[in-house]
Amino acid sequence: MLNWLLTGGLIPAALMGCGLFFLLYLRGRPLLCPVQMLRALSPKRSAGAEGRGRTSPFRAVTLALAGTLGVGNIVGVASAIRIGGPGAILWMWVSALFAMILKYAEILLAVAHRRAEGGGRFFGGAIYYLRDLLQKKRLHRLGAILPTVFALLLLLNSLSMGCVIQVNAVSGALHGIWGFPKWLCGLLLLLLTLPLLAGKGGGGKAVCRVTELLVPVMTLGYVILSVAALVVRREALVEALASIFRDALQPASGIGGVVGFLTSRALRVGTMRGLLSNEAGCGTAPTAHASADAKSPCAQGVWGIVEVFVDTVLLCTATALVILCSGIPFSQGDGGVMMTVQAYGAILGGSAERFLGGAILCFGWATLLCWGDYGRESLLALRGGRRLYPLYALLFGLCTVAGAIVAPESVWGIADFAIAALTSINLCALLAMRREIREETDRGFSKASRGRTASSE
Repeated sequence: MLNWLLTGGLIPAALMGCGLFFLLYLRGRPLLCPVQMLRALSPKRSAGAEGRGRTSPFRAVTLALAGTLGVGNIVGVASAIRIGGPGAILWMWVSALFAMILKYAEILLAVAHRRAEGGGRFFGGAIYYLRDLLQKKRLHRLGAILPTVFALLLLLNSLSMGCVIQVNAVSGALHGIWGFPKWLCGLLLLLLTLPLLAGKGGGGKAVCRVTELLVPVMTLGYVILSVAALVVRREALVEALASIFRDALQPASGIGGVVGFLTSRALRVGTMRGLLSNEAGCGTAPTAHASADAKSPCAQGVWGIVEVFVDTVLLCTATALVILCSGIPFSQGDGGVMMTVQAYGAILGGSAERFLGGAILCFGWATLLCWGDYGRESLLALRGGRRLYPLYALLFGLCTVAGAIVAPESVWGIADFAIAALTSINLCALLAMRREIREETDRGFSKASRGRTASSE
């Protein structure tokens, strides 16, 4: 009951409500200020240098994207269509609009409240701005408990959604395409992942270097493959788009009106899978962005908007349209990764399936690296957590092997609960820190406007 309440009742309404609030509270910025957004995305950074142990804003974005590109775009989209119908995609788009402003806000706070190590490396995330908020309000006992709970939930999510579900999707794809034994797929991912996570420093910059190379190549290759499939089935594209809008307004029951809208199966599933895709509002991605050598908190927040656009608007839409244009039944495959693979194969043939298998392996590896790094940072935020990292790396490795052979249904419930609980805590923190978000936004965009005026003169 509690899990349904969080994932099916409260979270969709909370995400949309908070997203709409911040859209109005920030007077549409930064979404309605495209020029200032482009200036914020310029390559010039702060006075630090990546050679001193810091991470570029783009590299931080690729690390955050690595944590969402696999499950969200391949498993999440197919799952949303199978459970909620084509209309779930419309609600993924709607949730993406609100997700952009929420991700902007949480990344802004992460950069504003981050810490720096002696070597100059930045680190931070939702755990730290939550801790600062409670200490500022003199809620010292709650300030000791709630960030710890948040860190533990993040650890749980790294082992469930970030590891078991991801590995299960990859092993299922490689088994279905090439006939590889699932346990062998798990062992392969273990050998690729664990040395980077368990090496000197526990990942960090080495993980970022890998994701910086993998993510752009994966994204470009996936877009090219999707465009090719849609060109081949271009005659079905109009009907696919029409089915999305037609199905989106059909509630799960005949109650109708507002109640019917809020209980719509497509709305609930589309919003939750949209959250799974872009992770906006749940406080996970700020862990990656806090390490960026950004010009300002506002500027790095804009990179979060780009992240949501690439992940949900571009790649999730491409996956959904290919599935809808392929003509395969929604019960095809397992309703997850093989449903997507078979959709591409039905249009482009077996070569597309083999290419997609390699892409899924890269997606999965990047996601494992990202979530392993999130788990590492969560442990470092706990008292004595640094000593526990070898144990966590061992547990992550065991989950990698187990994820290849266990059924993910029960793990989905754990992942949904963890991400819903994280989102509930994080949204409360964002609302409590709304004035700081607006002040930092006003400051950042005022500087951008002055810079534009100076350059034009």
